[in-house]
Amino acid sequence: MEVTRQNFKDSLCPIYSAIEEADFLAIDGEFSGISDGPSVSALTNGMDTPGERYVKLRKHSMDFLLFQFGLCTFRYDQSQSKYLMKAFNFYIFPKPFSRNSPDIKFICQSSSIDFLASQGFDFNKVFRSGIPYLNQEEESQLREQYEERRSQVNGAGTPSYISPNSCKGPVNVPDEHKDFIGRVVEKVDALLNSSEKSKERFIQISKVDEEERRRMEQQKYEREQEEMNDAVGFSRVIHAVSKSGKLVVGHNMLLDVMHTIHQFYCSLPEELDDFKEVTMCVFPRLLDTKLMASTQPFKELITNTSLAELEKQLKEKPFKAPRVECSEGFQSYDTASERLHEAGYDAYITGLCFISMANYLGSFLTPPRSHISARSKLLEPFYNKLFLMRVIDIPYLNISGPDLQPKRDHVLYVTFPKEWKTSDLYQLFSAFGNIQVSWLDDTSAFVSLSQLEQVQIAVNTSQYAESYRIQTYAEYLQAKQKNTNINRKWAEDGWADASYKSAGMTSTCSRAHNRSLTGKRSLSPTQEDQNSDFTGIADSNWSNYSNPETKKIKRDGMLLCSFRPVEGTPSTSPTEAEAESQEADTWPKTSANENKGRQEAVVSTVGRTQPYRSFPGISERKETSVVFI
Repeated sequence: MEVTRQNFKDSLCPIYSAIEEADFLAIDGEFSGISDGPSVSALTNGMDTPGERYVKLRKHSMDFLLFQFGLCTFRYDQSQSKYLMKAFNFYIFPKPFSRNSPDIKFICQSSSIDFLASQGFDFNKVFRSGIPYLNQEEESQLREQYEERRSQVNGAGTPSYISPNSCKGPVNVPDEHKDFIGRVVEKVDALLNSSEKSKERFIQISKVDEEERRRMEQQKYEREQEEMNDAVGFSRVIHAVSKSGKLVVGHNMLLDVMHTIHQFYCSLPEELDDFKEVTMCVFPRLLDTKLMASTQPFKELITNTSLAELEKQLKEKPFKAPRVECSEGFQSYDTASERLHEAGYDAYITGLCFISMANYLGSFLTPPRSHISARSKLLEPFYNKLFLMRVIDIPYLNISGPDLQPKRDHVLYVTFPKEWKTSDLYQLFSAFGNIQVSWLDDTSAFVSLSQLEQVQIAVNTSQYAESYRIQTYAEYLQAKQKNTNINRKWAEDGWADASYKSAGMTSTCSRAHNRSLTGKRSLSPTQEDQNSDFTGIADSNWSNYSNPETKKIKRDGMLLCSFRPVEGTPSTSPTEAEAESQEADTWPKTSANENKGRQEAVVSTVGRTQPYRSFPGISERKETSVVFI
């Protein structure tokens, strides 16, 4: 179903109903750009930590606009052993609905616009018919304005245009204004004495009794509420998704999640840990199919994890294409005609990929099962871990817990003249065999050696070099931490404003972010399972969120968010409960001994990306890569 500003109101009830009855939801977004400065290779450096990647994306990607949002709901029909899907394709644009509403500024990236245009994207539909939206802070401010005006009309406040010292009685007119006032009075007298109707605009004043006044006030209040709901617009859909507590599936979905929270909930926090807490409030269960396809038991069977290729491969053995039909009255999609980069279609095939991989996990049970529920314990290791593109040894960002911290003792930090190219670095390290270069900026890069014992040799050889310098990765981290502490000291001394700002939220998430003066507006195991190639059931982290008591998250004494799991979630049937109990007993678990060194584990088999190398004949570019998302 295509949803624009014209049919949004009429579509809300079917949308809410589809979300409520769904077993899981699949989402996708299309953006006006990806990076406002760095190239994609610089934005997704192979040696980024999760915190560094988040900071980069927050700084360089959030001024773009998410202007098409795809939502596809999937409900399993047990009696017919098939899924029924409902697809929604939303066009979104922050059109101001009144003088008081925000006038949003956003940027576009020419390559992204050109690419979407080549795919037949309808930009006119975005700008002419896009659904407006407000985040929760903007909504709160607008509601306060409405309440203030109502209070003034009802006599509970003093209108801003009336002086508190004003009183009834004659007003002294300054001499320089008397002629003007006299002419106005003459025109009013002439109008009153004339039988002709005025052709000008006029104010009608009616005398009403108390009952009529109340009725008129109620009508005005209802109009204002309708205007407010119109202004909140598409954000109401995201609130419904959040409130449902349903599993939300996406493909390479980190940017989708960040943009969704940034546009429709609150500005993104500066710190990664705060972002994780806000995300858990808004989307308590996420699953990234790109990460799922990159890990065991799928990584050895799938050769290409880009969305279109993944959907094709999951139709072939040992996988099986799922039975999915379009619900009556809704737009159907045909994968044979590929409507890639239409958000609704991409959400649809993301859902298909998830179903195929989930059902494949059922083949490991005894006896095998052809259908695995979206609530199955087999899927828990994949929850809340979002794929990190091109990071060599950290395959995912863990939304619900600590991130992996692999050893990088084989990595060197190299600084050099701006004129250097990739070929110069390969020549410098030619005696050390195969290396991998990850550029940071024009004068620095990480170089990964193939043998650990070569690290100290490389460092020693640079002691007397004049044009370059080599440090170990540990030394690089120490220097970076020292600079961070210095910056914090400056902030504490009053050179920067680093205070938290909170505002009331009307739904599940309270706004909490650290804004400075220069600021702008995976399926994988838990940390305990990081050595087990995702073969262990997730720990009890998720059980914390199924507690019927309201969970509150605090940081530095401030309430960041609170939420309560949605009641009325479809219960698991006895058959499913028995099978899922068996799943918990069958699925291999990580031993306690494997957990001891988890902070130092190097992930070599989970989500590993192939080293990217310089292409023959290309010497002027520092790094060449082809990125599939």
